[in-house]
Amino acid sequence: MKFFLDSADVEYIARLRDTGLVDGVTTNPSLIAQSGRDFESVLRDICALVDGPVSAEVVATDAGGMAEQGRALAAIADNIAVKLPSTWEGMRACRTLVAEGIAINVTLCFSANQALVAAKAGARFISPFIGRVDDTGADGMQLIEEIRTIYDNYPALETEILAASARHVGHIKAAALAGADVVTTPPKLLEALMQHPLTDKGLQRFLHDWQQAGQAMPATTAAGRKPN
Repeated sequence: MKFFLDSADVEYIARLRDTGLVDGVTTNPSLIAQSGRDFESVLRDICALVDGPVSAEVVATDAGGMAEQGRALAAIADNIAVKLPSTWEGMRACRTLVAEGIAINVTLCFSANQALVAAKAGARFISPFIGRVDDTGADGMQLIEEIRTIYDNYPALETEILAASARHVGHIKAAALAGADVVTTPPKLLEALMQHPLTDKGLQRFLHDWQQAGQAMPATTAAGRKPN
């Protein structure tokens, strides 16, 4: 499964990119606003940092306006994926932009029906909001499973399922088990994937025992080989 960071914090993205685990980035108008920086400058910086897709969202609500804004966003960098809403106007804009070779991420998806239509319209990604679905009392993971089943039933549909609005590490695990292609996660949630109290406890025990035994690691050369 791919990891996309849900962030417009350029420094944080750069730090996590060095782990080799960042496959892409998603942004939205709210995240850009929180950065306090110019919209286009932030996107250019992020696109230069990561090789994978960087989602940038339109703010128009009509198909013509979405298409116009989508072209402008796609011109910022080759790895921009334009985010369009799960509406009929969004689908009209999706068909137009896909025909022009622009990658589309259809966002604000809350039903398998919307995901089916988006795939038919040629979207590269569909973004079901699992956390927000859970907030309504429904099951966000069931939505991922339904979309996975539909897409698997029709191999010609090449849209990737991007599990969005993850709220905790359990969401990420469940999305992977349900067959999501991508999960978009806040940076701190990605970092939390490697945290476990038993790991910390075990490491402390190993280090304590090592120190008590008075052992030392073998000396190595700069090339990493043991000297003769």
